[in-house]
Amino acid sequence: MLNHENEYSMKEALVYSQRIAQLSKALWKSIEKDWQQWIKPYDLNINEHHILWIAYHLKGASISEIAKFGVMHVSTAFNFSKKLEDRGYLQFSKKEDDKRNTYVELTENGEKLLLDLMENYRPSTYSVFGGSLPLKEIYGKFPEFLDLTSIIRQIYGDEFLQIFEKSIENIEGDFIEVDGKLYKRVE
Repeated sequence: MLNHENEYSMKEALVYSQRIAQLSKALWKSIEKDWQQWIKPYDLNINEHHILWIAYHLKGASISEIAKFGVMHVSTAFNFSKKLEDRGYLQFSKKEDDKRNTYVELTENGEKLLLDLMENYRPSTYSVFGGSLPLKEIYGKFPEFLDLTSIIRQIYGDEFLQIFEKSIENIEGDFIEVDGKLYKRVE
C-alpha cells in the first residue's frame, strides 16, 4: 500500500535502501583497495592523500573545508593534517581577517609528492577502472553517474559538487599526458 504523503511504499523504500547500501559497500571496498594500493609506496593513508588532494585543488583550505569536502570529521581532518605538517607536506596558518579558522596549504614537498602520485597512476591496476572499461567500449565514454551525482547534491549540497567539479577541471587543465604518464603543465 502506498504512503500517499511520500508516494512510496515501505517495501519499496527498504528494497531501494538495501540495494544502494549493498552496491555502495561493494564498490567502496574495491575503491578502497585500489586507492590504498596506489598510495602505499608513499606511506600515506586514504585520509592523508585526500587532504593533500583537497588542499591542492582549493589552493589552500580551512580544516572545516577539508572535513566537509573530504567527508570526514573535523578532528580527523585536523589530526591527519597535523601528521602531514609534521612530515613537511602541509603548512598551517591563520588569516589576518579570520583568526578562528586554521588553514592548510601544500608545501613545495607536498606538491611534489602529490604530483609524483599523479605521474605514477596506473589505471590498469585498478579494478573499478577495469570494471568500467566494458561500458566505455559500448558507449564510447565512461559512466557519468548522473543519478548518483543528483543524490550526492541532495545530501551534501551544491558547494560540495562545485568543489568536486573544480578538481576534475583542474586535472583536465593542469595536467598533460606524455607517453602514458601525467605531468603538471608547465606554463
